[in-house]
Amino acid sequence: MLSDILRGIVQPVATELYPFERREPPARLRGKLVWDPSSCIGCGLCEKDCPAEALRLIVIDKKAKRFAMRYHIDRCTFCAQCVQSCRQGCLQMDPAAWELAALDPGSFVIYYGEPENVHTALADQSADHPSPG
Repeated sequence: MLSDILRGIVQPVATELYPFERREPPARLRGKLVWDPSSCIGCGLCEKDCPAEALRLIVIDKKAKRFAMRYHIDRCTFCAQCVQSCRQGCLQMDPAAWELAALDPGSFVIYYGEPENVHTALADQSADHPSPG
């Protein structure tokens, strides 16, 4: 055991000084899901193929291409099945957004889309589930 202690004193430190020194993430890292609503047609394959039920495509007006998407980061398994099943290529896994820890549980639910579409989706959701009282 004494030899291990002496070797630890002489050798340089093997650990990284994270978060002060950061490495570039790998290019194929599966980070947070990003949705581009401009190319979405509202087919819903991403929602149907998600094994963790982390996605919900909210169709406001399909003819006018008004959609919003609710994404539960805490449910997501980062399998990228939704990215592969999207025929329009509007879903991507962002390799730069991988530090997803938070203290607030509400920060694990993200709404994507145009602000007025997200507002409409949230209003519809609160009408479906009125607060007790």
